[in-house]
Amino acid sequence: MLYKFKSKVTGEVIMLQANGQRMLEIIGKHTAAEPSVKGILLPEHMAQALQALKDAVETEEAQHKEAMAQAQAEKLPAPRFEPISLRQRSLPFMAMIRQCLQEDAAITWGV
Repeated sequence: MLYKFKSKVTGEVIMLQANGQRMLEIIGKHTAAEPSVKGILLPEHMAQALQALKDAVETEEAQHKEAMAQAQAEKLPAPRFEPISLRQRSLPFMAMIRQCLQEDAAITWGV
């Protein structure tokens, strides 16, 4: 399954299911109890969504640095991480949110 994030003011942002769900989990629009196959992100919630994504990126990067430092301290091989970081995956979605926030337009998916 794909997630297609759509807006009237931007092009679509398309993600594989796992990546789309992760973005939605971060911004509080998807949980195991309430999966979000379709939905809407309103402009009044976009600033909070952007901040949540930024915080998640910073947390992931801090965890990676800590894991690298711990491996070096213990003289272990460097840990392996996902080849594409959360920062890279979230950039198109964050750009979409920023533009929609400026132009007061909603983002929808699954509709």
